[in-house]
Amino acid sequence: MVTIADVNPFEMIAYTGSRVLEDNTIIFVGTGLPIIASMHAQLTHAPNANLIFEAGSLASMLEQGMPMSVGDTRAFRKAVFAKGLCAVFELTQRGYSDYAFIGGAQVDMYGNICSTYEGGTYAVPRVRFPGSGGAGAMAANCEKTIAIMALEKRRFVKKVDFITSIGFGDGAPDYREKAGVMGAGPYRVITNQALFGFDKDTRRMMLLEYLPGKSPEAIQDLVDFELIIAPDVKEMAIPTEHDLMLLRTKCDPEGFFLKRKIVDK
Repeated sequence: MVTIADVNPFEMIAYTGSRVLEDNTIIFVGTGLPIIASMHAQLTHAPNANLIFEAGSLASMLEQGMPMSVGDTRAFRKAVFAKGLCAVFELTQRGYSDYAFIGGAQVDMYGNICSTYEGGTYAVPRVRFPGSGGAGAMAANCEKTIAIMALEKRRFVKKVDFITSIGFGDGAPDYREKAGVMGAGPYRVITNQALFGFDKDTRRMMLLEYLPGKSPEAIQDLVDFELIIAPDVKEMAIPTEHDLMLLRTKCDPEGFFLKRKIVDK
């Protein structure tokens, strides 16, 4: 029987990400852990999940191994559509994407995501990140945004240093409408120790699930703003032996993403 000690943090993120995905939906997938989570979902409960990759494919089947990037030829296996970057982003602008599945370096209580810089200023940052790629447009145009990252206090901040991928902005009810973006906005934030959603009235981040052996209070200690705690908050499900086998031998056998280490700072 699998215990939480048998599951590393990135396996927990990928498995939880898979659980959130639904069958018969269209998911715009970012590089790394979102791809692994999507592969696992296709192999288990969501065989008809239709994946969009930024390089231009739609509804590919990830049966030749994990694409190392959104432009990997494996991301085009059995795709029904392969027309390039501009075409897939046009699909999202026309409403043909249920979820944007992206990563980030920072997130705030309203689901705004930074993947541009941390500390300092835009011109002279303490740390410069790769930036949006397609994530900014994905968060603006897809119906709901799922973000995926490790749970660290330096990442879950009161205010992001830069809004790379738009969430609910300042929390105002009409923020997204005034900003001219489509979709309902942030939906889930998936981490190794907790699963978060967003309160419908305040648009603030809400704790839905926490890692077995932890508590809502322990999760709050890892977040630099006040969380809303869901009335039915519960422990996260952990992978079965079969789930771990799929993650380790089918989704990421080389451990490019699943064997990384989380460094608490």
